[in-house]
Amino acid sequence: MSQLSLFNSDEYYQFPKELLDYTEHFLPEHEATELEEKLLQTVPWKQRTQKMYYKTVLTPRLTAWFGDDRKMYRLGGNEFTVNPWIPELLSLKQKIEALSGYTFNSVLLNLYRNGNDSVAWHRDKESELGNRPVIASVSLGQVRNFDFRKVDNHQLKHSLSLRHGSLLIMKGDLQLHWEHRIAKSAKPMKPRINLTFRLIKEL
Repeated sequence: MSQLSLFNSDEYYQFPKELLDYTEHFLPEHEATELEEKLLQTVPWKQRTQKMYYKTVLTPRLTAWFGDDRKMYRLGGNEFTVNPWIPELLSLKQKIEALSGYTFNSVLLNLYRNGNDSVAWHRDKESELGNRPVIASVSLGQVRNFDFRKVDNHQLKHSLSLRHGSLLIMKGDLQLHWEHRIAKSAKPMKPRINLTFRLIKEL
């Protein structure tokens, strides 16, 4: 897998290979489009709530979990209903595993319906994911910028445009030292689906 190149204004920066792998054309365009349409129509999308500044607010995106034979996941103190694998997602998981050499037992789907949908700065560092989690992220639909910033230096930021059918693998110490987000956009945006394959461990 090729090394990832990112741009920040006039600065050119390369993340070390031990943190990120990026494959822009992981899925052929027609396969990516067929999968996007299938998921938009058949996934039981739900809008969750979350705590923010002592208030409960609606999460600005729709989500769904799929995974191995379990009815619930506990992740970061929250419980999630798990849907059984459908053939398309299981096949995609196996394709990622064959390419990367990593193993996954679940996938979180996020549906960003338009430019108002987003995910705030965060790190995927729940104990159920282990100390150095590997997360494989497939993007379908609208191109959105995936932003990174250093935990101890928020001025150090980088951004990557995630293409339709692309695969981004986050690994190593990335979740320890870097935060990431999908920001809101004032520009008109079509739907985007993000599939993040994870290995959730029993505690």
